[in-house]
Amino acid sequence: TAAPLNISLGEGQVMEDILQVISVRTEGAPLEISYKNTLHFGKGSQARILLCSHTFTLDKFKTEEDVDITLEDDAVVDVVVMQNEHNEAVHNARFNIKVGAGASIKVSFLTLHGGSIENKIQVNIDGERGNVDLSGLYLVDGNQFVSNVVEMRHNVADCTSSQLFKGVLDNESSARFSGIIYVKQDAQRIDAYQANHNLLLSDKARIHTEPQLEIYADDVKCSHGATIGRLDENELFYLRSRGIPMKEAKILQQMAFAYSVLEKISNSELRERMENLVEKRLRGEFSNCKDCSKNC
Repeated sequence: TAAPLNISLGEGQVMEDILQVISVRTEGAPLEISYKNTLHFGKGSQARILLCSHTFTLDKFKTEEDVDITLEDDAVVDVVVMQNEHNEAVHNARFNIKVGAGASIKVSFLTLHGGSIENKIQVNIDGERGNVDLSGLYLVDGNQFVSNVVEMRHNVADCTSSQLFKGVLDNESSARFSGIIYVKQDAQRIDAYQANHNLLLSDKARIHTEPQLEIYADDVKCSHGATIGRLDENELFYLRSRGIPMKEAKILQQMAFAYSVLEKISNSELRERMENLVEKRLRGEFSNCKDCSKNC
C-alpha cells in the first residue's frame, strides 16, 4: 500500500501556485498497490491542483486509487487529472467529491494513454449555490480501454452542474461512459447538463455510452445527450481543397474536436502543455516508442 496524500487548506487560505502531485509506478514496487488521497478545502479557500499518474517501466502494474475531495462553503477549486500509463497498466480510480454551499469545483480528466483505466466519479452537492464542472478527454487506440462513470447528485435546491466528456478511439480500442444526474425530491431550481461525444477512427473501435436522468423535483432544467460519429468528410474536403494534406487535415479535425474540453483548463500555461501532449498523442508519437513506458 502506498503512503496516503493529505492536503488541507484552512478557512480563507489561498494557494497562489498550482500544486502538482505526481504518482509514479516504477521497478522495485509491488505490482499491485492501493492508496487514498484526501483533499480538504476550508471555507472560502482557493486552490489549483494537478494530479498526474505515470508508469516508468513496462511491468503489469495494477493500481487502486481513492481520492476524497471536500469543499467547505464558498471554496473554489480547480483540479486537472492527467493519466498517462503504458499499454498493460491497469488503473482503477474512485473520486468522491462533496461540495458545500456557494462552493465551486472544476475537474478536468485527461486520459492520454493506458491499458485499462477506469474512473468512477461520485459528486454530492450538499449546499445551495454549489457548482460543479466535470470534463474529460480520453484518447485510446490498440486494445486499450477507458471507462468514465459519473454519478452527479443534487441534494439541495439552487445548484448547478455540467458534464462534458469526449473520446477519440482508434484500432480495436473501446471505451465506456455512464453518467447519471440525480435530483433529490425538493431540490428545486436545479440547472444540470451532461454530454458525451465520441469520434471513432476505425470500424473496430467501440464505445458504450449511457446518459441518464433521475429527477424527483419538478422545477428543474436538466438535459443530457450522446453522439457517436466519424471524421466529417465535408470538412476534410474543405481542408484538402486549401492544400492541406489528408493526414494533417485529420489531425486538425481531431484537435478541434478535443479543444472544447481542453479549453476548460483555466491556466493558460497548463492548457498549452496539455494541448501539446494531446497533439503528440493524436499524431502517433507515443506509439513510436513501443519499448518505452514513459509516453513523453
